[in-house]
Amino acid sequence: MSSNLKVVRKGPKRDAAASKRRILEAALHEFSRYGHAGARMDSIAEAADVSKPMIYTYYGDKEELYKAALRESYVQIRRGELNLQLGDLDPEAGIRELVSFTMNHFVSKPWFISMLNTENLLGGDAIRQIGDADAIQSPLIDGIGKLLQRGASTGLFRDDIDPVELYITIASLCYFPVSNQHTLRSVFKVPIDAPWLAQRSEMISDMVVQYLRSEKATEQ
Repeated sequence: MSSNLKVVRKGPKRDAAASKRRILEAALHEFSRYGHAGARMDSIAEAADVSKPMIYTYYGDKEELYKAALRESYVQIRRGELNLQLGDLDPEAGIRELVSFTMNHFVSKPWFISMLNTENLLGGDAIRQIGDADAIQSPLIDGIGKLLQRGASTGLFRDDIDPVELYITIASLCYFPVSNQHTLRSVFKVPIDAPWLAQRSEMISDMVVQYLRSEKATEQ
């Protein structure tokens, strides 16, 4: 007696979350290296070890993948900042930790600066289309605001500092020596190596903390 039943052998279960992470990581490196126009979906698929149709299934077209990668670049730096747990540190130590993290992130994640440069060259169109961009930034700004309030309540910091303006200042001071390292080496003959950047980070911390100090704290 024969049976018409067929045994269907299932292949390994696809890990969608892992595939998406690999695609985003590959996209970050591709877009940061070649820009929006030069990035190739074939290269991203090969680097992520997925098929190109899978990328389209998960993220849509190249423009949507670029937006997803840009969003991911912000998510990663904000996640790292939250892990600092600034609320557990005294105000001055918290500011110094934030400066140190910002410099180290720019150095260790070179694609972040490249993504920012690419998006600014494109006029910021993609970032304006990311619906939760404000929500991604809010925890950081809230944390800095509370750090400043605690510093002001003890008389250490001034009470007129805007947390957004402060973060822009910190990011700017850390950004320039990393984003312009090649020209700085050539023009000013500075090494821009790990010890130099560490010294620069300390200098930035000292400058920012001095700026934040209240008159009373400065006189002491």
